Amino acid sequence: MKMLSVRCTMEDEKIIKTYAAAQGKNVSELLRELVMEKIEEEYNLKIIQEYLAQKEEMKLLTADEVEKDLGL
Repeated sequence: MKMLSVRCTMEDEKIIKTYAAAQGKNVSELLRELVMEKIEEEYNLKIIQEYLAQKEEMKLLTADEVEKDLGL
């Protein structure tokens, strides 16, 4: 596994370590999880924004219409 380093103040380090300990995680686990969650949230937001921008142009079908189109 690769290693990354993060620069922060001593006060931030203390807060991060205290929070990680309270969560029962080490700092690496905590930061990795938080960063990945943030990326996922932003990705999901992007998908939602794209949907909202295009939804007026989309044709939504009922299950019955899909079955009919597929010949089921």
